[in-house]
Amino acid sequence: MPVSAQSIRAAAAVLADQVIDTPCLYSRTLSAITGAEVYLKFENLQFTASFKERGALVKLLSLAPAERAAGVLAVSAGNHAQGVAFHAKRLGMRAVIVMPRHTPHVKVEHTRAFGAEVILAGENFDEAKLKGAALAAEKHLTLVHPYDDAQVISGQGTVALEMLASEPALDVLVVPVGGGGLIAGMAVAAKAAKPGIELYGVESENFPSMACALRGDAARFADNTIAEGIAVKQPGALTLPIVRELVREVLLVGEGEIEHAIVLLLEVEKTVVEGAGAAGLAALLAHPAHFRGRRVGIVLSGGNIDPLMLSVIIERGMVRAGRLTRLAVELRDLPGALATVTACLADASANIEEVHHQRAFTNLPLKTIEVEFVLQTRGREHIEEIIRALRAAGFAARVHGA
Repeated sequence: MPVSAQSIRAAAAVLADQVIDTPCLYSRTLSAITGAEVYLKFENLQFTASFKERGALVKLLSLAPAERAAGVLAVSAGNHAQGVAFHAKRLGMRAVIVMPRHTPHVKVEHTRAFGAEVILAGENFDEAKLKGAALAAEKHLTLVHPYDDAQVISGQGTVALEMLASEPALDVLVVPVGGGGLIAGMAVAAKAAKPGIELYGVESENFPSMACALRGDAARFADNTIAEGIAVKQPGALTLPIVRELVREVLLVGEGEIEHAIVLLLEVEKTVVEGAGAAGLAALLAHPAHFRGRRVGIVLSGGNIDPLMLSVIIERGMVRAGRLTRLAVELRDLPGALATVTACLADASANIEEVHHQRAFTNLPLKTIEVEFVLQTRGREHIEEIIRALRAAGFAARVHGA
């Protein structure tokens, strides 16, 4: 069965009351920041925190009784795995999930918690895929592909139906791209409902497989990306022709831009997304000319991020915003000198988070030491105020590394 507007409408009927019709809400603050009229589709609010359960459930419900009895196998970096595992358990089916060895721990444990048998194999998705195909044949399990399957693509396309039902005036949809299942399904659905609408895909610069395939270029990949959910080295055989025909462009975003988008969504919208889930907003920040003045719908595709990774991203975001800084201050190695510096910092309204005080690893003259302070600050202007106050008090001070 090919992917069509009819197959996506049929998928929507199957999914009714089985997955969440997630909110699609206007963001006043992000609109002001980007210059576009921004609407967010909160797919991170699905029970498994990702849109992936849409396509997974449509596929599972399409299986013949004998296939259901034997069980299913999926290969996934996490979100597709959780969608398959959760709905297979609901339907009383066996689920085996093959995941790359370096999949974030939170995704592995959540998948196991849904009752699936998890096998870690391969350094990346493509290596895990080879293991999964062999295992499915050996154990007579039906392979539920994460993106290159017409039923799965049709299920993912229901996201666009919901967005346009909620906000029919949208001009543009911005969609994260891995193998292409989400954007292919959404493109078919959206173009059928509103032919003039434009779709933009978004990939990490570190994994530009779809963008390169569309240009006919050989893709080069980095070792990793913060957006591991879209770290796919080859787009789907079914998805690529659909994207080529219906999608305006696939944009690339950097790792820092994705991190910034994660922090912005947390701070402004009070919502947690993973790297792939933040890719759409990252594209608006990195390529504003494409979207300025237009009504833009962004898919927050998932929220399964490792808490430890999130904590590091937040800290790095605070550093970029000038709200966390590291100053190196020179002072005489005399009693009371450190107290004088800390009093000066207090007068400048800097909150001390860490102090590192050492004598040996320096080229400074004897009896002079360098103390490193990690400070909570209000922004870059505040940092300059603090440095001026320290220098006025007779202490040489600089941003560490400057």
